[in-house]
Amino acid sequence: MDPVLSSVRLTVREAVHTLSSSEDGGRIFSTLGSLKRLSPDWLELLPNGQLEELWASFFLRGPADQAFLVLMEAFEGAASPSFRLMKMAHLLARFLKEGRMAAVMEGQCWQQTELAFPLLQEALVTKVVGLPDRLGNCLQRENLAEFFPQNYFSLLGEEVVRALQAVVDSLRGGLDCSVSFMSQVLGKACVHGRQKEILGVLVPRLTVLTQGSCLWQRVCWRLVECVPDRATEAVLTGLVEATPGPEVLSRLLGNLVMKNKKAQFVMTQKLLFLQYRHATPVLQSLLGYLAMDSQRRLLLVQALKELLDTWGSSSAVRHAPLPQQRYISKAVLICLAHLRDAELRDSRDELLASLMAGVKCRLDSSLPAVRRLGMIVAEVASARIHPEGPPLKFQYEEDELSCEMLALATPCPANDSPLEAGPSVTPAAAETPDKETVDGGVPQARLEGSDSELDSDDEFVPYDMSGDRELKNSKAPMYIRDCVEALTTSEDWERWEAALQALEGLVFRSPAATREVSVELAKVLLHLEEKTSVVGFEGLRQRALVAVTVTDPARVAEYLTSQFYTVNYSLRQRMDILDVSAPGSLFHLSGPCCPNAGDRPGAKPWRGGRCLPKSMWVGPEAAQVPCRWTSVCRIKRKEILTPATEWVNLEDVMLSEINQSQKDKCCMIPLM
Repeated sequence: MDPVLSSVRLTVREAVHTLSSSEDGGRIFSTLGSLKRLSPDWLELLPNGQLEELWASFFLRGPADQAFLVLMEAFEGAASPSFRLMKMAHLLARFLKEGRMAAVMEGQCWQQTELAFPLLQEALVTKVVGLPDRLGNCLQRENLAEFFPQNYFSLLGEEVVRALQAVVDSLRGGLDCSVSFMSQVLGKACVHGRQKEILGVLVPRLTVLTQGSCLWQRVCWRLVECVPDRATEAVLTGLVEATPGPEVLSRLLGNLVMKNKKAQFVMTQKLLFLQYRHATPVLQSLLGYLAMDSQRRLLLVQALKELLDTWGSSSAVRHAPLPQQRYISKAVLICLAHLRDAELRDSRDELLASLMAGVKCRLDSSLPAVRRLGMIVAEVASARIHPEGPPLKFQYEEDELSCEMLALATPCPANDSPLEAGPSVTPAAAETPDKETVDGGVPQARLEGSDSELDSDDEFVPYDMSGDRELKNSKAPMYIRDCVEALTTSEDWERWEAALQALEGLVFRSPAATREVSVELAKVLLHLEEKTSVVGFEGLRQRALVAVTVTDPARVAEYLTSQFYTVNYSLRQRMDILDVSAPGSLFHLSGPCCPNAGDRPGAKPWRGGRCLPKSMWVGPEAAQVPCRWTSVCRIKRKEILTPATEWVNLEDVMLSEINQSQKDKCCMIPLM
């Protein structure tokens, strides 16, 4: 036999015997030192990979937390895959398959709080959750499937269930345990965006385990309570999305919203008002969870008040996106379905005030979808909040959304009996939904639809309504300064629209008043944005801006040209500046400046075949004398007549201003 092989086998056997039987620390250390000098090539000299199995047993049967840290440290600083890294990767994959991650968490659960090492736990949490990222960076294309995030976090969820099972068994045996380490792991995984993977495995298992065991319920409550504050929102959002109903959510959370202010804020504010991306079943689970306990029902009443306040806010109607308004409307109907008549009666006045304000704002909206939301919610809410009063009835087109929202107003029977004492739905309301629906007036109007054909008015002669005008609450402004104020500060959209429509005529009727605020008015029109759906908004704004420029061309042209190359202007605004001197000015200056000049006594009638297109008489006395126009046969320049009898080109004025402000630029954008 080769003497080298004999010496290797003898050394390994002595080392194995020493490590398995000796209790002397110094001897064990020296033996490990001798094994450290073994070459990786010797693994091929031993039969059946015995040394490799021995080496793997150190990690698979030793202390789980220390073995895991050593394995993860082996990947630190590795730039690219290698033989050594792949060996460690396969060993780590075997470590995970044999359930050693559950042993890591179990070891931290059994430690007493005063004996635990916070730095060690923090390092373990970081490495447990960050394992897919670390291995992906080190192994790159050679990464194993076990370390893919979708596979690893599903495995981690199963390991958490196994660790919780060990905790429950220990509690039944009278031992003290802590689940704070698993809460930190769960919170960090959810913060990293892996709620779907880990909770997709964890929630179904806990749903079955908590169904008939109060001990499992207490362990789950404690698991969520110990989640760090920075991860509370991520964990609760994932749980609400993953749970199949309010009963399961109540078993998993307990009265967490009554104990934790952060959880209460997330459940009653963020998930109801800000995160409107959730589906309707998620909203039903959340509000049903609040309705399943007598203590939590107080939060449900408060949530309904805040929802109706937001639903009735005119600012929210104008600025909130339509999906968010639908989400809040559904939440209002679900709250009304869960609350009892006595609970609604105590806050009837406050709820009705918010409801009526919201109905008014939504019926005044120009969007049909917003108006239909107001009609549906008003019908259902008025019948529930004030059943003794006259019901509100509206005519709206039935579609899938309206049918869904009307179905939400009827409380659904619970599949499981509630765990707490508080009832979820009033028995009387659950037994007689048809009667309440008839009182609400929605289906009753449909039943009476067949009789309405008898009262048809088709045989009557219709009125001639061709000359009718729309009645508006706000009158059109009579002065220029009133228009400026309405366009800049008014919150009344009817007054804002009336001011925009009347501005062009006021500018031509009051040129002297226009010159006093010409630059300010041009600035307002240049930055004006459409607040409502005004027909022809762009045309109204452009014509008003051209009218101001025609009335006071020198100062307005100087302002517009100085702003042309200024930063923070959009392409539309720069094109508006160009349009003032081109097609718009040509249209307005092709006729007399004073529309009523021909009606004055002694004024000459307008005549002339070819007139100077952009010429007008400007000066301090322009308001007292009629406009004078000059007829020419051949036109080479478009000019303005000044009091000094000079002809000045309006386009040359703006062109010279732009050239003066941008004389260092290499090129010039033409204004025509």
